[in-house]
Amino acid sequence: MAVVLEKNKYNLHNQYKAIVIGGSAGSFQVISKILQNLPEDFQIPIIMCLHRLKDVRSGFAEALNIKSSKIITEPEDKEHIRKGCIYLAPANYHLGVELGNTFTLSTEEMVNNSRPAIDITFATASYVFRNKLIGILLSGANRDGGLGMKRISERGGLTIVQEPKECLIDTMPNAALELAPQIDHVLPTDEIIDLLLQLHKLYVAQV
Repeated sequence: MAVVLEKNKYNLHNQYKAIVIGGSAGSFQVISKILQNLPEDFQIPIIMCLHRLKDVRSGFAEALNIKSSKIITEPEDKEHIRKGCIYLAPANYHLGVELGNTFTLSTEEMVNNSRPAIDITFATASYVFRNKLIGILLSGANRDGGLGMKRISERGGLTIVQEPKECLIDTMPNAALELAPQIDHVLPTDEIIDLLLQLHKLYVAQV
């Protein structure tokens, strides 16, 4: 049975199986702050698809690991998604999620001029996790992620976009709000962190 805390202002439950986070230009500082504030025992797997230079294969994950209390890894093809882990889409690969909770990597054509494409990660994860997925879309300079957020919303997942007024570049969150008008929450960074901490409390409460 789902545990419900008092003052659950985000309408959360403790049945979520995964969190996907997408971002591009202007999102590095935001995702760094989110990672800094996650407790070490945060159990829901986080799958990050962040636009990055395709020819620079090292340094990005390492820079995020400096900011995080949890280890961030780039998954291998067919790797199983595990609780408590944080994953980052590798440079120049689309990262998808398959039935059976495994990753798939591909070098298919770019989507929205991007590889990895947030739309692919979000849409495939929504197909697998349905209403037990949380999607978070941050600052970015193109429309990648908007369609993926629409798919998450259509399949009953929880959708969150960074407050456009706070974004360094607001194209990406605004695209999500245009394509998926039923977005659940439009939040500044500190409130996204608060939501994740509230979610953590729900999981701790059920143990």
